[in-house]
Amino acid sequence: MVDPWTVDLSLYGWIALMGFLVATACGLVGNYLILRRMALMGDAVSHSVLPGLVIAFLFSSSRGTGAMFLGALAAGIAATVLIEAIHRKTRVKQDAAMGIAFSTLFAIGVLLVSLYSEHVDLDADCVLYGEIAFVPLEPMVTWLGVTLGPVSLVRMAAVLLVVVGLIFAFYKELLVASFDEALARATGINPTWLHYGLMSVLSVVIVSAFESVGAILVIAMLILPGATASLMTDRLGVMHAIAVGHAAVSAWLGVSLGVWLDCSIGAAMVVAGAAIFTLVWAGAVLRRWQRRMGHDVEPVPATSVPR
Repeated sequence: MVDPWTVDLSLYGWIALMGFLVATACGLVGNYLILRRMALMGDAVSHSVLPGLVIAFLFSSSRGTGAMFLGALAAGIAATVLIEAIHRKTRVKQDAAMGIAFSTLFAIGVLLVSLYSEHVDLDADCVLYGEIAFVPLEPMVTWLGVTLGPVSLVRMAAVLLVVVGLIFAFYKELLVASFDEALARATGINPTWLHYGLMSVLSVVIVSAFESVGAILVIAMLILPGATASLMTDRLGVMHAIAVGHAAVSAWLGVSLGVWLDCSIGAAMVVAGAAIFTLVWAGAVLRRWQRRMGHDVEPVPATSVPR
């Protein structure tokens, strides 16, 4: 529990920083998904990137970051467009449209892997769970003689900066459109374009985090920070701050827990985040119970004391 931050800081520091960047980017975008009641959209997009990875590999014959990133991003955006087309052009509900789109695209990816198994060299475990522990082993990026960090970490940091910049630039529009689309249209805001923009950013975040936490664990990182924050406040700005704090604590505890148990660090980060959510949820339940008990107890009438 101590060695990662003393003896092996040069190794586990990069892992913890990568976990923080991934969880922060996912948490900030996840806040809007939770407000829009679209938490499982992250699940749909993360499962839909598999055919994009396979097609990119077949065309480029390489597992290079650029080709795989573009292939996965194209698949994620295609999944978003397909979900919206099914939902808006038919009477199918949005949750059913998500299930149809992501399961079909994931099945297409599995089919492609089966058909071209002799040409496709993809680690199934890495696709599903990622491997954040490999981050320190990647080539380092240097700029003006300064070492910025591993390639995937620098890319994730750039994505986070873009996410933060977009939130600041479109804070009011995203806030109004997330709560009331009719009000957004009345004030001149186009909720449809905002929705597609948000889904595009979601796809970029998921694909950027794919190598580190895979298609499964990223779902928890999208939902847990926002779900925890929603139990603590009803103000969006405070929710963002709590999501950043949740990301920092879960990354720190996750690395310590993963090293202590000698297990997947990405999974340990999710377990730590779930533990934080459980504590906050238990506190919220306790406060609600105390308020209810306080309302149920009737005041004792004053009585005169005989002299």
